[in-house]
Amino acid sequence: MTSLHADPWSAPVAAGPIDATVAVPGSKSLSNRYLVLAALADGPSTLRSLLVSRDTRLMADALRALGVGVELGDDAVHVTPGELRGAVTVDCGLAGTVMRFLPPVAALADGPVRFTGDAEALVRPMGPLLRALRALDVRVDDEGEPGHLPFTVHGRGTVRGGSVDVDASGSSQFVSGLLLAAARFDQGLTLRHTGPTLPSLPHIEMTVDVMRAAGVVVDDSRPEIWHVEPGTVAGRDVQVEPDLSNAAPFLCAAMVAGGSVRVPGWPARTTQPGGLLPGILTRMGASATLDGDVLTVTGTGEVRGVDLDLRAAGELAPTIAALAALADSPTRLRGIAHLRGHETDRLAALAAEITRLGGQAEQTSDGLVITPRPLHGGTWRTYADHRMATAGALVGLRVPGVAVEDVATTAKTLPGFVDLWAGMLAGTTPAGATGPTA
Repeated sequence: MTSLHADPWSAPVAAGPIDATVAVPGSKSLSNRYLVLAALADGPSTLRSLLVSRDTRLMADALRALGVGVELGDDAVHVTPGELRGAVTVDCGLAGTVMRFLPPVAALADGPVRFTGDAEALVRPMGPLLRALRALDVRVDDEGEPGHLPFTVHGRGTVRGGSVDVDASGSSQFVSGLLLAAARFDQGLTLRHTGPTLPSLPHIEMTVDVMRAAGVVVDDSRPEIWHVEPGTVAGRDVQVEPDLSNAAPFLCAAMVAGGSVRVPGWPARTTQPGGLLPGILTRMGASATLDGDVLTVTGTGEVRGVDLDLRAAGELAPTIAALAALADSPTRLRGIAHLRGHETDRLAALAAEITRLGGQAEQTSDGLVITPRPLHGGTWRTYADHRMATAGALVGLRVPGVAVEDVATTAKTLPGFVDLWAGMLAGTTPAGATGPTA
């Protein structure tokens, strides 16, 4: 996927305060974790309200290639585990969850599994995960630059397991990928993080939570050490939570334009990093209330700058950075150096695009400093990054003439974004793309 030749989308300017209810689709992070665990389970699983997006389709297609049954139902996805087979190729696209969750699964297959992906995916770091697999006696052959796609995992049907160290400073997905398959390893797994920082800890907590719900015994009582007992993974009937991070641009729209946006299905307890949004937006000048399962964010059009550590919720950074560019005072975002290894170098991309429209955004060693300046219209490049696209839409709510390049890249996690955005502005937002994944 690339944004180089896509027609730009004219981001609509809000004509006045917003009053809308936005039903966002299922969580991508949860959807792909549930798919992996269902593939490794001891029986069939039914996954309800699973996200329909490019990332989940890539995961479903990869699991089918490995011999897992993934079938469309009337209102759910049905997963039937099978003997994992090799001599196949997995297309990761630009999905970090596919490229980092499935190599440990492929090690359990009966032959070689080749991993490749989009051109943009070839620069995403994979080295810590591949080194960990090799330390577990799994053969992995690099085909290009070491520690990056493409590569081949030579499955032998079993993985010894035991103890392994991994530096997950670049991505918490290195930890989650190893943990998800660990119950199927002969000795289970004791995993120790050895790097200087551990970003996106809620995503690891999410992984542990869904594993425990599937009957896997996980001990995370020691900081940055996880022990998974060998054993079975239970097939389950699961309802997927809405994607709270995908709700972020809609909730922030109420702050930019004024008015209120409501998101139904908001969980009272969640491991999603997006669960931190109400507190963040309150600090930036909004009011946020949870009535039952409906979160309402109300804004006045005024946004306050903040000093914010986002290491636990880095995926919110593009949205918060766009909001900060429209604030009344500077914002400093910290703890997000790992975003340089996401779909694109998000720190460089955000600094470039805010600056392109007349703003001031400077990179630091671990984040951004954004100083509000009068903004003007222009092209907002997305770098094949879905969250860059939604950030551009948010800026365009206030700044006339913002043209978002390749807005279709939002299909990675939020298909139908343009219609959802237009519906929000009209107060008639359709439901998001939740349902079976073909």
